[in-house]
Amino acid sequence: SPECEPHDPARLALLGELRRALEGNELQLHYQPKVDLKTRTIVGAEALLRWPHARRGAVSPAEFVPLAEQTGLIRPLTRWVLDRAAGESCSWARAGRKLPVAVNVSARSLQDERIVDDIEEALLTHDLRGDRLQIEVTERAVMRDAGRAAQVLASLTGRGVTVSIDDFGTGYSSLGYLRRLPVQELKKDKSFVIGMEGEGED
Repeated sequence: SPECEPHDPARLALLGELRRALEGNELQLHYQPKVDLKTRTIVGAEALLRWPHARRGAVSPAEFVPLAEQTGLIRPLTRWVLDRAAGESCSWARAGRKLPVAVNVSARSLQDERIVDDIEEALLTHDLRGDRLQIEVTERAVMRDAGRAAQVLASLTGRGVTVSIDDFGTGYSSLGYLRRLPVQELKKDKSFVIGMEGEGED
């Protein structure tokens, strides 16, 4: 049906605008702090990709990231995010705050054999230690090709990079299987915690 056509004019127009936005550095990274609830101190930050479009307004990543995945633009997009996030982490260190920064890597990027080289390039360019970069991948992305994902994640942790599984609980994997992966952190999907504050109250 026309609604499912991947090459409709609106999608193609958005893709062209995304490509120009990437080339023109019109995209932005916002940073969500990670806080240690015991000490109430900031212990890291997660990079969030944003596209403030001049005409469309704020374009949601849920709209343009899948488009990038389907068209091959995801690699330059991921490289841009890695470079910017690594650079920001270095800037924070020079200002006296050595905070690791987390970057989300898509399912398509996780299956790309060049992703390890792209991450290593970002580290080398900014002279950033591996433990100052965290890669977040969704559980579904890992389970799409678990063997390939395990190889990539092992290569990254071998370089000191921290790996986090995001949206845990939605990909139908088992904790037993995840124990075999070089993963340092699990982030439960929000569906497990929404409404918990009011549970048990009359």
